[in-house]
Amino acid sequence: MTRAMYLASAAAIGLASAAAPPAVAQEKTDFSVAWSIYVGWMPWGYLDQSGIMDEWAGKYGITVDIVQINDYVESVNQYTAGAFDGVSATNMDTLSIPAGGGVDTTALIIGDFSNGNDAVIASGDTTLEDLAGTSVNLVELSVSHYLLARALDTVGLSERDLGGVVNTSDADMIAAFASDDVDTVVTWNPLVSEILSSNPDAKILFDSSEIPGEILDLMVVNTEVLEANPDFGRALVGAWYEVMELMAQGDAEVLSAMAEASGTDLEGYKSQLEATEMFYDPADGVAQAESADLPDTMVGIAEFLFDKGILGVNAPSADFIGIEYPDGTITGDERNVQFRFDASFMQMAADGEL
Repeated sequence: MTRAMYLASAAAIGLASAAAPPAVAQEKTDFSVAWSIYVGWMPWGYLDQSGIMDEWAGKYGITVDIVQINDYVESVNQYTAGAFDGVSATNMDTLSIPAGGGVDTTALIIGDFSNGNDAVIASGDTTLEDLAGTSVNLVELSVSHYLLARALDTVGLSERDLGGVVNTSDADMIAAFASDDVDTVVTWNPLVSEILSSNPDAKILFDSSEIPGEILDLMVVNTEVLEANPDFGRALVGAWYEVMELMAQGDAEVLSAMAEASGTDLEGYKSQLEATEMFYDPADGVAQAESADLPDTMVGIAEFLFDKGILGVNAPSADFIGIEYPDGTITGDERNVQFRFDASFMQMAADGEL
């Protein structure tokens, strides 16, 4: 998936949401969520095609339409504009696009965190310290941009110490690294694996396994819709963890279906899973939501987004958006809570209460 969040998209959707009438919480029976291709989100496609989603939705007397959107940013934008009740998204992009656009959004499921899927790659004997004064190619204003900032911070550098960042499409990243004038890139799997396998001189300088729990992959839903329709949350969570159990058991048929849908083979998909900390057990998702480190992580992400000018439309400070955690604590503006981590539905799954 293109886990990238562009300024133009964020600004446009923020204006669109401002112009749209406010959402009205109401009971309903028909729901839809969007998802896009990424190793940790392939279960959404499988639970749709396998009928597992229909079974869980039927249990609660509702319907849930699972829609694949080929462009990740577009899926988040459409959710923000009200076209969907939920969407697969990272914590960073949830904060900047829907929450930043004024759409109160709840992290219903924490599915995984990147544990090596995102990486800073360089040629030869380059070190992180050697990046000072050089240019780095990445998808600007994306998770890759955040990873670079975190990597530089570990050696006392910042983006200001670089020669600059070069905005490069993920579609062009492999060719860029192979060219003579590009020495360092930041990208994600499967591009990371392809670059390493096709360039013997390439090596990873820093990857997301060194910042565990910071790049979270979520299923987020509209808070007002969830509050008015808790069975929607129960059905999504129940279906998700049924598939998680199959994956944890190593079901080859299930994993092969996900591999094929993501454009790789079984071994390729397993390789990507190895760089992904999947929370197969709902108790692990609960633990991540309740982690004492999560508020600090989200504050750091908010500061990054504000520094790049993409923390919502006209955000006056990094504290512009309030973020609420399972224990009720809030970081940011308590008067503008637009992002919530809710562990209660995952806890129901852990307790066998769905």
